Amino acid sequence: MTDLMTTSLFWLAVTLGVFEVADTVSKRSDRHPLLHPVLWSTPVLIGLLTWTGTPYETYQQATFPISFLLGPAVVGLAVPIWTQRARIRRLAVPIALALGAGAITSIVSAVGVLSLFGAPNEILASIAPRATTTPVAMAIAGQLGGVPALAAVIVLFAGVIGAMFATPLLNLLNVRDYRARGFAVGVAAHGIGAARAFQVDSTAGAMASLGMALNAATTAALLSILALLV
Repeated sequence: MTDLMTTSLFWLAVTLGVFEVADTVSKRSDRHPLLHPVLWSTPVLIGLLTWTGTPYETYQQATFPISFLLGPAVVGLAVPIWTQRARIRRLAVPIALALGAGAITSIVSAVGVLSLFGAPNEILASIAPRATTTPVAMAIAGQLGGVPALAAVIVLFAGVIGAMFATPLLNLLNVRDYRARGFAVGVAAHGIGAARAFQVDSTAGAMASLGMALNAATTAALLSILALLV
């Protein structure tokens, strides 16, 4: 059994199996916010790795195909953006305003709150890019003197929380336009939020993809400028 757990196929199969179970439960609950598959599959996998004493390096190597496919999956989100390009052009001004407000608010709210509690610069640098994609956040955190691995975890949970509560919150605020809903989710909750938006509406998904891509670039630019000024 120990030899089996060190093979690549074992942990790859376990990861896919755990996520499939979590996703099935989520589907049967009509995608209840508190039953998001990433929210539950992550601690289960952490528990299994801890219980079996499997080093993270072994797990990372075993699940490399999943990590590798993350890149093409993100690039694939450009397809719905292209199909909605005419509509997006007409919304250039509101998109620019919402993007600027969202990117700045994301950085200031996270860094500002932790600064009040005396968090060290290393932590501040790790949480600043929380609303971008994982690769972007890790790169930015490393350049700012943060911890890339911590930045990746923060991005994951930011996405899960956004995907969980975006729909109920937007309903509460009476935001009915799927273009606005999708863009807001993409800016706040990157790829995980975009995936959730596609489950709700194709237009929302396209706008979420756009928000995710633009916010990653905008946040990277803003933090780079901030790093030069500080």
